Amino acid sequence: MYKTLKQIRRVAVAVVGFTLLLIGVVMIVLPGPAIIVIPVALAILGTEFVWARRLLENVKRKMKRKR
Repeated sequence: MYKTLKQIRRVAVAVVGFTLLLIGVVMIVLPGPAIIVIPVALAILGTEFVWARRLLENVKRKMKRKR
């Protein structure tokens, strides 16, 4: 039972995160706040996926350097 709930949560996080990430990538070309949406999507994905957490940390580091 617990394993099934964990898998459902992981799938839900993946669907929401990848959907937001896709919307953010589209906003790079179309008008919209891609700079906000992409990090939010990575933060959501980072709750379940290590690669997203690492990518978010890299984005944060690059943003701090640009200031």
